[in-house]
Amino acid sequence: MRIGYTLMTEQSGPRELVAHAGAAERAGFDFEVMSDHYFPWLEEQGHSPYAWSTLGAVTQVTERVELMTYVTAPIIRYHPAVVAQKAATVGLLSGDRFTLGLGAGENLNEHVVGDGWPPVNVRHEMLDEALRIIRGLLDGESVTFTGRHYRVNSAKLWDLAARRVPIATAVSGSQSVNRFGPLSDAMIAVEPNEELCRSWDATSGGSRKIGQLPIAWGRDRDAVRKRAWEQFRWFAGGWTVNAELPGPAGFAAATQYVRQEDVAAAIPCGPDVGPIVESVTAFAEAGFTDLALVQVGIDEDPDGFFAFAERELLPALRAS
Repeated sequence: MRIGYTLMTEQSGPRELVAHAGAAERAGFDFEVMSDHYFPWLEEQGHSPYAWSTLGAVTQVTERVELMTYVTAPIIRYHPAVVAQKAATVGLLSGDRFTLGLGAGENLNEHVVGDGWPPVNVRHEMLDEALRIIRGLLDGESVTFTGRHYRVNSAKLWDLAARRVPIATAVSGSQSVNRFGPLSDAMIAVEPNEELCRSWDATSGGSRKIGQLPIAWGRDRDAVRKRAWEQFRWFAGGWTVNAELPGPAGFAAATQYVRQEDVAAAIPCGPDVGPIVESVTAFAEAGFTDLALVQVGIDEDPDGFFAFAERELLPALRAS
């Protein structure tokens, strides 16, 4: 399993994210993913810079790690043809180290353009059309497309790397696996679901499966548990709920009864390697090939976390 690091735009500003990207590469992480948000989940997180500008800067302070969006929604806030152009440009800037991670998005980020928030079946239709447009453009084709949701008129990308930018798509169940597996080069999911991995392998022929795991490392266990609750209690809602709420106030209301112990039961908290290794092992046993860690509250002690990752965490994970 390859271990990655998450550049979480909801909890850090753009300059900090760029600094973290360089530090994560030096610490030995294999790849880095970046969220693509317009809002943070909760006001306590306090950030949401533009992911694509930040990614451009990240390509210039890293040399080795693969980069990825985790994930971009090409359905409302962005037109698919523009997403393809952005992906091709980052692919070139990074020297062919970029993978385009796509998903059906959340109301939290897409509502800002005022076009409403469609039901999940319509969002999947939109993502299906978007994938077909983006794939054609990244393949170097001149694309004219008329679908139920999008129109493209004679679009073509003029700056393409020799290596076609791979596409990874977020899925949550058999319906999305069957629909998006044949159109994707890799799977994205955030739960260690063995059945999901088996279904993906049957549909896609066994391509990469990229997961994500929040952790909260810190020397003071009580302070870390409090920080994890403040910034990550939204995680308890699950994606069926998380995709629908319109803003941080909604997530604050929906999670008002979530306790610190509830968050600590789901997220490894504290200074010890063991609980993190145990949580990572669940993804490995489910069949994931790649896992990106999120350090909750990274700005509290970035130097301490990356030193811990280099000296203890990554060696322990690779040894296990």
